[in-house]
Amino acid sequence: MQPEAPPSSVASSDGDTLSKVVVLLMKGVLYQEIDPGLWQHMLNLQARIRDYMAVMGLNLMLDEAEGYAWLHTREPAEDEQPPPRLIARRQLSYPVSLMVALLRRKLAETDAGGGDPRLILSRDDILEMVRTFLPAGTNEARLVDQIDAHLNKIVDLGFVRRLRGQPHLIEVRRILKAFVDAQWLNAFDARLKAYRTHLAGENATAEEGA
Repeated sequence: MQPEAPPSSVASSDGDTLSKVVVLLMKGVLYQEIDPGLWQHMLNLQARIRDYMAVMGLNLMLDEAEGYAWLHTREPAEDEQPPPRLIARRQLSYPVSLMVALLRRKLAETDAGGGDPRLILSRDDILEMVRTFLPAGTNEARLVDQIDAHLNKIVDLGFVRRLRGQPHLIEVRRILKAFVDAQWLNAFDARLKAYRTHLAGENATAEEGA
């Protein structure tokens, strides 16, 4: 019969695991699929993690169904001084915002279709999605380079990942749903509609002048 570990040993083990989970969360998103064991430890220590993060003005955001967790800066009460931001806000450029919105919409379409929950796209797929919103006559080689640069930024944000050994393929991470909600998407869709109208006018003017 295996002897039970002394209480001090158990406490030390929990403390080490807590530290590991906290460090990973501070670095970015924790995914169940990447480390199921650590994910389970995170669930077991969830109350302690929330208390620990609350001291730093952070909330633990958790989606057990989708299998990911991340940290979000706590919104201060009306009479409360906002705490220093440990997680910086990132201002996205228009092209990156456009690609994020299109990927989010594609994810919603995939979910509605009830097929494979993993959304994997090629660079050519993304190129075709974006091309509609670009001026006519855009240089193809330059466009491919720009798409790769914008994708790299989205990879850094944790919304997509390149498949190992197949860098031209990307998987859209489901955490994108948590960061891009319907309200944000609707507002961006309105901006896209206005931009498309403006772009159509520019293209018509260019054709008339040709």
